[in-house]
Amino acid sequence: MKSDFALAVTQLAAEKDLPKEVILAAVETALASAYRKEELGVTQPISVRINPNTFDVKVFTSKMVTEELTDQPGEISVDEARKIKADIQVGDNLEIEVTLPKSAGRIAAQTAKQVIVQRLHEAEHEAIFEEFVGKEGDIVSGLVRRIEAGRVFIDLGRTEGVFPPAEQSRGERYRPGQRIKVYLLQIARPGKTTEITVSRAHRNLVRRLFELGVPEIRNGVVELKAIAREAGNRTKVAVAAKQPGIDPVGTCVGQRGIRIQNIVSELEGEKVDVIQWSADAREFIANALSPAQIISVTINEDEGAATVVVPDRQLSLAIGREGQNARLAAKLTGWRIDIKSASMVETELKEKQESAEASKAAAVEEAEALTSGRPAGVLLAADGRPGEPVPAGVGAAEVETDSATLESPPEKEQPAVAGEAEAPVEPALSQIFMPVHPQEGPREIRFAEDIIPKRAKTEKKEKKGREDEAALRTKAKKAKRTKEYVEAEAEAEEDVY
Repeated sequence: MKSDFALAVTQLAAEKDLPKEVILAAVETALASAYRKEELGVTQPISVRINPNTFDVKVFTSKMVTEELTDQPGEISVDEARKIKADIQVGDNLEIEVTLPKSAGRIAAQTAKQVIVQRLHEAEHEAIFEEFVGKEGDIVSGLVRRIEAGRVFIDLGRTEGVFPPAEQSRGERYRPGQRIKVYLLQIARPGKTTEITVSRAHRNLVRRLFELGVPEIRNGVVELKAIAREAGNRTKVAVAAKQPGIDPVGTCVGQRGIRIQNIVSELEGEKVDVIQWSADAREFIANALSPAQIISVTINEDEGAATVVVPDRQLSLAIGREGQNARLAAKLTGWRIDIKSASMVETELKEKQESAEASKAAAVEEAEALTSGRPAGVLLAADGRPGEPVPAGVGAAEVETDSATLESPPEKEQPAVAGEAEAPVEPALSQIFMPVHPQEGPREIRFAEDIIPKRAKTEKKEKKGREDEAALRTKAKKAKRTKEYVEAEAEAEEDVY
């Protein structure tokens, strides 16, 4: 009987991958529950102990020492308790060994079985949690078991991890039986179960792959400073050497690119850019925008922004498809990056210069107006009232008009000579500029050319004329080529004859 019991405990320990002590503890709890139901009732406190060497089973009940016995179960008098243990005192608990029943009933056996299964299940989850909680943040290898409602379940050996859709790399396709490496993102234990969340989109997956594939990073000679990743598309990694004379980029790439190719292959073809980290923010930003060429980098530390100037032909390369290169560079460096082409910068500088020149001209005009004693940019009419605005650069002496000249009376009319027709009287200049209302200034003379817009028919005629001229030139060229061809044929015939 003992040998069978020992064999069963050993098999359970091997099957569940649990220590033998855990199996014995589960059996002790199950036997205590069964014995309580069979013999002593549910209120009797009992415990079972199994010797791990001999597998002997002993059952103990706990009783409280009292001076006077009552009807409450689980009590023992002081005299009886001192017969078992001489130094016991009133109020202490005394464990007394009781005999096991020779056979258990069906209900007790079923209870023992359920307790054993439950305890083993809890112990298994506890062991799994203790095993994987120390591996959180590491890479493990597993097999794709199944795919349900967009979630991918990975067989990790003793348990399984789950891929939420947010942690799946875009562009990757998973199939049952596929072996992949995953990043242990989170190990949680809600209740008595263990939930393991894995990821293929986390940037630390790239970090762990570099640590596995590059011994210099694992040994601390080369350091990974920063990682920016858009899973499934592109990743930028900034590296720096801790020892002089070591090329960190070449170390990560490997001879003929073998190291970086292994990482790219594990990431299902995702592009990985390895760049040189620098303490100088300008140099680091320029490196982060590789492979684009950089002309200059200007930094505004107060706003945390950087303005980068690139050649015109490199603008699209620096920005990347849908802004991906610039976006990853901003994540990698921590700066807000504004990329401009050289022509854009030149245009902005020219506009600033023109604005400055216009401001300077306005200031000069204002100074001239102050020295001439009139408001800047105001025309004085014949009666001394403000009139039309003055163009920039025109002085007061050039604008002001002698009021006596404008308001001089017309000459005295001479009597007409007999036989001669009367000459038409030319209206005075003051009458031409006489306003409709006395309070208004002089009228502005407008011509038809300034009012009537250029007709579209004229534009069509000009366009047709240009087309006719081009057609005539083409016809002349064809005629010239035909003439040259006829002359060449004639010369050939003369040579024959």
